[in-house]
Amino acid sequence: MLRFSLNSAENTSVFWRMHRCGDAEMIPARVPGSVYADLLAAGKMEDPYWRNNELDALALMENDYEYTCTFTLSKEMLETDRLLLCFEGLDTLCDIALNGRDLGHCDNMHRRWIFYVSRIAQEGENRLDIRFHSPTKYIRQEQEKCFIDGSSDAMAGFPHLRKAHCMFGWDWGPRLPDAGVWRSCYLMAMEGARIDSVHIRQFHEDGKVRLWFRPELIRAKSEEEHRLLIRMTGPDGETYETRGDDLVIENPKLWWTLGYGAQPLYTVTAQLWREDELLDEWTRRIGLRTMTMSREKDEWGEEFCHMVNGVKIFAMGADYIPEDNILSRVTPERTRALLEDACLAGMNAIRIWGGGYYPDDFFYDICDELGLVVWQDFMFACAMYELTDEFLTNIRQELIDNVKRLRHHASLGLWCGNNEMEWQVDDKVWQYTHKQYSDYIRMYEHVFPEVLKEHDPQTFYWPASPSSGGGFDNPNDPNRGDVHYWEVWHCNKPFSDYRGYHFRYASEFGFQSFPSEKTIATFTEPEDRNIFSRVMETHQRNNAANGKIMNYMGATFLYPTSFGALIYASQLLQAEAIKYGVEHWRRNRGRCMGAIIWQLNDCWPVASWASIDYSGRWKALHYYAKRFFAPVMLSCCEEGIMTQNTNPNAEPYPVEKSARLSVANETMLQFSGTVKWALRSADSTVKRSGEQVVQVAPLSSLWLEKMDFADADLYGDYLSFELFGADGGYVSGGTVIFCLPKHFHFRDPGLTAVIEGDEVVVRAGAYARSVEIDCPDGDLLLADNYFDMNAGERRLKILGGKPGTLAVRSVYDIR
Repeated sequence: MLRFSLNSAENTSVFWRMHRCGDAEMIPARVPGSVYADLLAAGKMEDPYWRNNELDALALMENDYEYTCTFTLSKEMLETDRLLLCFEGLDTLCDIALNGRDLGHCDNMHRRWIFYVSRIAQEGENRLDIRFHSPTKYIRQEQEKCFIDGSSDAMAGFPHLRKAHCMFGWDWGPRLPDAGVWRSCYLMAMEGARIDSVHIRQFHEDGKVRLWFRPELIRAKSEEEHRLLIRMTGPDGETYETRGDDLVIENPKLWWTLGYGAQPLYTVTAQLWREDELLDEWTRRIGLRTMTMSREKDEWGEEFCHMVNGVKIFAMGADYIPEDNILSRVTPERTRALLEDACLAGMNAIRIWGGGYYPDDFFYDICDELGLVVWQDFMFACAMYELTDEFLTNIRQELIDNVKRLRHHASLGLWCGNNEMEWQVDDKVWQYTHKQYSDYIRMYEHVFPEVLKEHDPQTFYWPASPSSGGGFDNPNDPNRGDVHYWEVWHCNKPFSDYRGYHFRYASEFGFQSFPSEKTIATFTEPEDRNIFSRVMETHQRNNAANGKIMNYMGATFLYPTSFGALIYASQLLQAEAIKYGVEHWRRNRGRCMGAIIWQLNDCWPVASWASIDYSGRWKALHYYAKRFFAPVMLSCCEEGIMTQNTNPNAEPYPVEKSARLSVANETMLQFSGTVKWALRSADSTVKRSGEQVVQVAPLSSLWLEKMDFADADLYGDYLSFELFGADGGYVSGGTVIFCLPKHFHFRDPGLTAVIEGDEVVVRAGAYARSVEIDCPDGDLLLADNYFDMNAGERRLKILGGKPGTLAVRSVYDIR
């Protein structure tokens, strides 16, 4: 098998150029890449993320663009049985010509496109032309022909085009519908046959795994005989071989989700032979494991949880959106850093949201290595669709291409039909026809399962998120399936509202905040730095969000009188809100088995629900997650003003002041340790205290007895609590107050922070809540941040960044 790359970085003899149709000027281009990336590199457009430049960039996509390259082919490639021109990704509407001959039209960025060019390609110089048509004109024209409703945050008509929906805008993303050859392209010369894919199935029995291999071949000559050799190499170097029969692995090294075991990977290589001639080779890494979703009936309804190797795990993670609106900026290094940050925060699962694109192979390779379970949405979100024969053929092939590409990955936990469509159709959020309603059922409950039954029957399929199993049967049921919960945030409910629900699996819930001041500086001038300025509002895509943030802020903190204090306070609101939900659900492990935060990351610098901003900086939420997703976690279910009546003008009532501690153990081992607590005054003086030895079974949570603090000063006392292991080492802890932070009588803690070697040492003279340590002249990643501390000293390891000057503050400074 001969392969001739057309990628710029791999083949310097291939020179790509690009121009706007109607303009004579050609500019250098890179493939893979995009129109925006090439215009930026040539100085032909401004940074679309700076201030309000997005609107100018959007206008550019009213045009068509043409990519052209020349390349030289050898006689050797042309004398093979078949020559294929392969595109792993074209975004999105384009016509392709080789040597002046039309090859075809492409209209789906989520598919592979392959053209047979043996009779068109020629020895010596060849010319390839790809003309990309305006996506914005297309959806506008198609919407006039046939109205299809969908998310109002995106451009009208977006469901007409099989392109990442969020490129047309979302409530966290810009309207930047880029175009271009966004994945690899190459020529492939076939002799006899090639391996398109190898379908691998696993059958686990006591102490062994039987592997079933079925090659899927593309033949140039149907009458030829071929033989297949499968070679598998284990993580310890041991090799196994078969000539197409099943392979049995004795004492397999099982792949586990992060936190439950190791992630050993086996390398599978399939070789296709014609007598003594090697025709093709296909290599992938797999993990030996079972993976499904348990839906057992129980006293609360029906559970919904991941089962890995027969073990029910509590999913702790976040929803992933595209990392950039300019896709060529997404690199293996950038993705690895993001996913490693997810793991550092204790996450074991990632949900790939259905309004973006199917990530690159390296995304799943990294998840395999790190032990992250992937919930994979198909790329359908928040819209109706009109099924025609052509559209059905198109999406069926899209599914087949991606299922075959991804099905071997150890990290693949489930396939999901769409994002929020069953729920929103059931709630009549959109206008739709009777046909579109029936098309929904046909797509997600017939076509998609049929494709998976043929191409990946061993991976669990779920028709929508949220869902109770399909058929519009109460799709956001708190007692079955998965739930998207937005009463906190969209409906302005208090954080304590989370405690009223014991969802089986919360796959979306979130709260917004602003990115760090340093990230804000990357898209603003100093005069823009007011959250209600035109530029800041342009980088806030949820039109009600700034008002919601300020509403929650007014209910929680004193009014911030500086821009920096407001940014800090917004991040604390986000972190506290999500903490309320996650800690509650982990305390109720068994009934709830999943907490997936909306969202992990951003695609541009913006105010959003992300825990890591576009520049890769951790918000307060991500540090909080490191604590509330810890394998062993001590949390407190307190009763106070927050959980009773937060209105300061309400009729006076006796406020219950109590606390009940809980230890969650999401490990495979029993935990033994000691819980210590203390009721303290604002200067950290201990008023009374206690401790209790605990033993917590594996994969369980343990409630301690409720404690009454009726004698506590409502506005001046707080409760601190800590968990220590059997060796005396600190494991987990925190504090709670019984009133709103804005009414607590904080003392000035006199915070200081200094660097000593590879540690930051923080000292406080009184109770300090949500202590932020910042490095104004650089970035610093710490073992902990945005934490509560009693009067005294804390030492924090520096995990990344170059220490410089330090700035430190706490809730006391929000004023």
